[in-house]
Amino acid sequence: MATVGWIGIGKMGLPMAGHLLAAGHGVVAHDVVAANAAGLVAKGARQAASVGEVARAAPLVFSSLPDDAALRAVALGPDGVLAHAPHGALYADTSTVSPAASAEVAEAAAARGVRYLRVTVSGNNHMAAKAALTVMASGPADAFAEARPLLERFGPNVFHVGEGEQARVLKLVINLMIAGTAGMLAEALALGRRGGLAWGQMLDIVAASAVGSPIVKAKSVELARRDFTPTFTCLQMQKDLDLILGAGKEFGVAMPVTAVVSQLVQACIGTGDADDDYIATVKLIERLSGLDASPVA
Repeated sequence: MATVGWIGIGKMGLPMAGHLLAAGHGVVAHDVVAANAAGLVAKGARQAASVGEVARAAPLVFSSLPDDAALRAVALGPDGVLAHAPHGALYADTSTVSPAASAEVAEAAAARGVRYLRVTVSGNNHMAAKAALTVMASGPADAFAEARPLLERFGPNVFHVGEGEQARVLKLVINLMIAGTAGMLAEALALGRRGGLAWGQMLDIVAASAVGSPIVKAKSVELARRDFTPTFTCLQMQKDLDLILGAGKEFGVAMPVTAVVSQLVQACIGTGDADDDYIATVKLIERLSGLDASPVA
């Protein structure tokens, strides 16, 4: 089994890299917070002191990073992947970033002779731990074919969606719909409460109805317990909404609904729910509607 590099050992990177270890790959891992790699090291990974060390040690390097700035630093910095990866290496980034930042990395990778895959995923850290993510990759077809056996370790549905930034755009499309669902669900549930519906029964029936998408079903279970423990925080969702609205401006797409949802999430952040799950929009609309946000029957 080939040695694989992994940069960024956060909530998503840890389980994803762990699946590669479990499959028998050697993993060389690095995180700016050295302690974050401890879980992987305990399972047999080797900890690297720098991004450059990872790039020199592995012909295929993954990264899982929080934002555009982190991607630019890891990919393009003087100790970055592209400065140290050998000609013909494969760099696969799994972050949610803007198409524009990703395109900068693509141009630099091509100049260095490094193949670059944009590997976005749909699903949260619990789904990552269960290897139940949906994987959307774009970039050179030969790079995708080489990486596919590893990508299949992350989940059962793996798609190659183009040669350029299509995977980045598709991730924003999906997260737009997730954020919109949170805003819509918040208003619907407040209406139901005001109309005298029983909380638990309302959630059960909504989840079983024609609108019971996987995200509605999952959030209904959490909301039944009034559990706002984050799988994806309001702060993280606001970052993605900024990317979505930025892409809408770049591509000339009207996004009035998404703009309103962005304001709802920003209001959650401003009223103390920044680190709660993004479904805290439910609490926000309840407060605006004069409903208490305590557990209900």
